[in-house]
Amino acid sequence: MTTFIKGAVSAMVRDAADPGEKNENEVAQEESEAATQHDASLEEASTDEPEAQPGAERGRRPIAWSRVLAYGVLPAVALLLAVAAGYLKWVAGSADDLAQARAESVRAAGEDAVALLSYKAESVEKDLGAARERLTGEFKDAYTDLTRQVVIPGAKEKHITAVAKVNSAAPVSVTPNHAVTLLFVDQTVTVGGGAPTDTQPVIRVTLDKVNGRWLVSHFDPV
Repeated sequence: MTTFIKGAVSAMVRDAADPGEKNENEVAQEESEAATQHDASLEEASTDEPEAQPGAERGRRPIAWSRVLAYGVLPAVALLLAVAAGYLKWVAGSADDLAQARAESVRAAGEDAVALLSYKAESVEKDLGAARERLTGEFKDAYTDLTRQVVIPGAKEKHITAVAKVNSAAPVSVTPNHAVTLLFVDQTVTVGGGAPTDTQPVIRVTLDKVNGRWLVSHFDPV
């Protein structure tokens, strides 16, 4: 009986010890699995890291300032110099054109004034007809009407002769195609056998360049 009881107690002791041993085994297995997962995570992380770039190992290349100067700065400077030279040439050319226009318009204004204010009784129609070709625009039409209706008939009837000359001229304004000139004129008028009469009109002459010629568009006493 005593032997039976001891055997039963021994069996109960073994049964009670088995669950503890089983729990320790499970803990060890779980620790092993966790370690395995940790190693796998490390491997994945190592494979995800980007490969080192060759340039990063060598570092940045230094800037080739000589190439920047040769291919960037110098061409830009050359372009600016070319533009500046072209502009200066244009300015100089424009100044030359204006100087030429000024000289031509002043000379034309003086010649035109002499032609418009000078005629002889015996050739008045021819003289004033030639002067008409120096005019343009509305002034040409007005001058034609005045000479045909008043000046030519009066010169023929009263034997009037007029002689004009320009003492001085001053340009007022000028562009390549338009100019205004102030003229100081002496005009001597003789009627028949009478004494000559002198006048000194100051005339503002406006000229326009038409087909390469300076023509009078206004002729106004000041």
